[in-house]
Amino acid sequence: MGTSVREAFRVVPAGPGLSGIDPRGRPLGPKDKSAAAESTVDLGERLDGLQEALYAEATAGGRRALLLVLQGMDTSGKGGTIRHVGGLVNPQGLHIASFKKPTPEELEHHFLWRIRREVPRPGFIGVFDRSHYEDVLVPRVEGVITEDALRERYDEINAFEAELAGQGVTVMKCMLHISPQEQAERLLARLDDPTKRWKYNPGDLVSRAKWGDYQQAYTDALHHCDSDAAPWYVVPSDRKWYRNWAVAALLAETLAEMDPQFPQPNIDIDAERARLAASKVS
Repeated sequence: MGTSVREAFRVVPAGPGLSGIDPRGRPLGPKDKSAAAESTVDLGERLDGLQEALYAEATAGGRRALLLVLQGMDTSGKGGTIRHVGGLVNPQGLHIASFKKPTPEELEHHFLWRIRREVPRPGFIGVFDRSHYEDVLVPRVEGVITEDALRERYDEINAFEAELAGQGVTVMKCMLHISPQEQAERLLARLDDPTKRWKYNPGDLVSRAKWGDYQQAYTDALHHCDSDAAPWYVVPSDRKWYRNWAVAALLAETLAEMDPQFPQPNIDIDAERARLAASKVS
């Protein structure tokens, strides 16, 4: 039996961390861009049907939803992934939330307060562009959180994600793993393209200067907060086409395991056919 997509990308507990994963790697799946495009067509058809079933299931009282968390360094492609993968399904069944630097109002609350407000409703696929993990990554790298407080936040995140699972929200988390060389090329491309310059943030270079610290912070967060209820997947993302295929494949495999079901209508089908045939319009 072949390796599943989720097995291929699942973080290895107590493994070498991000340093042992090639950002240009292709552990399975298509070997070039054209093959990925062809495979993605099939994935799109599967995802579209699965999402529709999940949405329909909720109309009959189903409580299930799916939450896709996207994390990664600047330029890793969180927005691009949402555009390409989210574009494979009906946008009416998507709930997308982007988490920037906390606002003054958000800082007055517990760090999970703003996250809870964006949890997808039953029947929806929620997508987080950044997430609650910002509150363990940034404070650690900036040195504004103690080790005890950091571990307490890991525990709170684990409890929160287990709570979501208990409520019927399937959680899957993808770390979009890129190399510093690829990031430099993407930042330069933003400067070179007048239509992309609005995306360039000089502050990105401040984070880039702390690359090693962020890689270690990510590695520790992945190891502390990976669970069967809310697994972490590391997606090699130097190749955009491979990143998009991998996240779509992970989403499709996760939804297929959820196996959402179209509800059976409480009507007499034959009788309704007869009524429709006899109906008249004025």
